[in-house]
Amino acid sequence: MGPQILKKLYSCTIESILTGCITAWYGNCLASDRKALQRVVRTAQYITGAKLPAIQDLYTRRCQRKALKIVTDSSHPSHRLFSLLPHGKRYRSAKSSGTRSKVAATQHTNLPAFSNNAPKMAATHSMLQERIQVAQELLKRVDLLCARQARDVEGRAKLCSKLRAELKFLTKVEAGKVLIKESHLQSTNLTHLKAIVESAESLEMVVSVLHVFAYEDAGGIKQTLVVDVVANGGHTWVKAIGRKAEALHNIWQGRGQYGDKSVVEQAEDFLQASRQQPVQYSNPHIIFAFYNGVSSPMADRLREMGISVRGDIVAVNLVMADEEEEEGSEEGEERGGANEGGKEHCYEEEEREGKAAEEDEDDENFVEEEDVEHTRVDRDTVVASLAFPTEVKVDVCRRANLDITTLITYVSSLSHGHCRLAFKEQVLTEQAAQERQEKVLPRLQEFMAGKELYACQSAVHDFRVILDTLGGPGEKARADELLRRLRVVPDQPSERTQRLTSSSKVNPRSLMIFGTGDTLRAVTMTANSGFVRAAANQGVRYSVFIHQPRALTEGKEWRATPI
Repeated sequence: MGPQILKKLYSCTIESILTGCITAWYGNCLASDRKALQRVVRTAQYITGAKLPAIQDLYTRRCQRKALKIVTDSSHPSHRLFSLLPHGKRYRSAKSSGTRSKVAATQHTNLPAFSNNAPKMAATHSMLQERIQVAQELLKRVDLLCARQARDVEGRAKLCSKLRAELKFLTKVEAGKVLIKESHLQSTNLTHLKAIVESAESLEMVVSVLHVFAYEDAGGIKQTLVVDVVANGGHTWVKAIGRKAEALHNIWQGRGQYGDKSVVEQAEDFLQASRQQPVQYSNPHIIFAFYNGVSSPMADRLREMGISVRGDIVAVNLVMADEEEEEGSEEGEERGGANEGGKEHCYEEEEREGKAAEEDEDDENFVEEEDVEHTRVDRDTVVASLAFPTEVKVDVCRRANLDITTLITYVSSLSHGHCRLAFKEQVLTEQAAQERQEKVLPRLQEFMAGKELYACQSAVHDFRVILDTLGGPGEKARADELLRRLRVVPDQPSERTQRLTSSSKVNPRSLMIFGTGDTLRAVTMTANSGFVRAAANQGVRYSVFIHQPRALTEGKEWRATPI
């Protein structure tokens, strides 16, 4: 056989193999593997002296569109050269010319090595479809969850945005625009987001999701903490954890990757932050919800710290040194596979949280880690299955501090049935419409029931001035009755209130009212949400009960139009 014939035979054979590789493998491999294949092509081209088609020419969108057009036309001369891949969405072929094109396209359909890949690709496609369906379902569940709450859920837009981002990413994968491994589908953010939604559905009075709290760690350094679900009016913080019990246990034992933060260390961060974010002068109750199990020693340690645990608690077994090494290598392979190709998309929510938080060094923890160093999770042995607590015991504050807006709202004629009027003042007409839609007085009376009622001198003085100027006879009579129920105290702003910087929203009168409530450790009732937000922006969060405002309208009813 002559050199030219051998050269042509080698080039046709290599091109056929490359075409088959590209059809069944190239679209699902990493960029580094693609570069390796390109080096093989260049080497083969150098050895044989033959001109081989570039891989980019064999695998392009233009080629895909051309193939799709040909495959739908059975009369096309090249129709038989194309074969449908197992996932049923894309067609591939070599983009070459002449006889070699026919050889390549014909041979790649008969390569036995690629038939073994069909079940795996079908399984990946099935998993992808399942993930897309889960993301769509979670978006609907978030809408239902928020509609069930008495007030808007803060962070709803953020949660929906993350879900839509996952859905968009999965849709791109389905369309073939993004190429990932099957292991990546198993470790997407969807697992964590699903855990958040399920946690929120299991609790009452959900206030916010994915809420960011600022706090200072033990070293006085400012940190931030993301709480997945804030429920029970702010009294309950939930961290939803979707990682497997095996991975969590290994990290706790010190066998995780560098920078991994154990659940116990994260619990310490939650406790530190909760002490600095009291709700009605009591620290929030913290729940760690495990959706893939937690080892028994870890659950015991969390409960000792005062953290409630939800989920399956699984047993642990002693392991020998050689078994431990084998398990560690398997864990490394699993983590390595999940982290490959992660530049375009973040898959591990725990790793993301680990980057944001500071490493906490506690000697006691190291002792405990040594105690459980030679144990591993036995997933088949479930020690207990714990649900969310049906009732969370909260130390309810029995003191209420009334500010001027609350005093006015309580005695307003609008709040006492005179709301079917259209006033000449637009703001009063709007408040009347709000009152017809939702009565504010029952909410105030319900919150005030059984509490000691306070008001500072500044609030009472300014309330009387406004009442004398704008109040009607009925409003003045109700005001006298209300003031007899109050305990008027001197202005005594708290120390942290005095550190606030004055602004258009932070005025001296508000500082006196809210600062006095803070000193009394009372919940301040107010419609002045602007001050509450402005103070929070300066790092001071007050315990407040916010309601809709109502103005004094009795003196203006004579010129209003009945509805």
